[in-house]
Amino acid sequence: MKILTEEFLENIYKEQKETSLYGKWITFNDIKKIFTKYQSVFQVSEIGTSEENRPIMRLKIGNGKKKILIWSQMHGNESTGTKAVFDLFNCFLNADKKEFSILLKECTLVFIPMLNPDGSQAYTRVNANNVDLNRDVVDRVAKESVLLRSILEEFNPQFCFNLHDQRTIFSVEGTKNPATISFLAPSEEITREITTGRKQTMNVIVAMNKMLQKIIPNFVGRYTDEFYPTATGDNFQKLGYNTILIESGHYPNDYNREESRKYTFYSLLQGICHIANSSNFDDYEEYFNIPNNDKIFYDVIHRYADSKNDKAYQYEDKIIDNQLVSKLKKIDEKVLKLHIGHNEIVFEGSNF
Repeated sequence: MKILTEEFLENIYKEQKETSLYGKWITFNDIKKIFTKYQSVFQVSEIGTSEENRPIMRLKIGNGKKKILIWSQMHGNESTGTKAVFDLFNCFLNADKKEFSILLKECTLVFIPMLNPDGSQAYTRVNANNVDLNRDVVDRVAKESVLLRSILEEFNPQFCFNLHDQRTIFSVEGTKNPATISFLAPSEEITREITTGRKQTMNVIVAMNKMLQKIIPNFVGRYTDEFYPTATGDNFQKLGYNTILIESGHYPNDYNREESRKYTFYSLLQGICHIANSSNFDDYEEYFNIPNNDKIFYDVIHRYADSKNDKAYQYEDKIIDNQLVSKLKKIDEKVLKLHIGHNEIVFEGSNF
């Protein structure tokens, strides 16, 4: 198992980060002007349009037998993976490292960096017709869902990476740390049987987790493997396409998701590198050493001496006058003794 070093990852990220993309609100207009610079090394093509006729783009690179499909912003307001994908594009474009030539020799990579450009523009989870694409894999009423399925069947990948963002409420079980990155090898049916495909998916996750534990120990969680009959990852896994879910979460004081972007980039690069350099994917048991996600966080907690009047708040993001605005919203939570605020204010006391 080849584990990339922190020094290598840090240096390549500093050199190749796509600085034109920043923050949480990433739209198609933000990325469309960047595509032209990749045409020298990628096959760049428009493969379809969204419900509101925004282009959906595909980038393809490599000539290897191991096929990997990666998509992001299935939920329009979850853009951390998109930023990390463009950082990765720059590596293939600019980085003169043997590691990248090996990846392209062993793998063929297909990327859909923004599956839901309408939701991305409106900063919503759903598409323009109020359809959650991550729950539309069976009915496929959305154009975007039909498109993703057609690319899946045409390309026939061995592995998929399904990139999402998770809320700031999530923590790593047994710690007081936020779940900055969470992984999942989705279940294929309700019993959550450990099938051959799930073992192979877990094997790749083990490699990514080993890398992250050297860099952000105890900030990595395991997302629930409860079976969702209409979910994309669960169904792709059931169809025989090993699907790795990466949930980019909160890191202390990182509400723009720039630190979690970096660790998502690290995870993607480590995962692809592991696939490229591995002849089998049998070992999986260490997957279960990754702690489960827990839910102990709120964005802000106001504490009072008697604790009876403690109040919790979460940031709510909205687009107002073409700007992303985050406002605190009170949460109806009466017992906060077991919860932690990313920021806490003690009244009749000091801030901490």
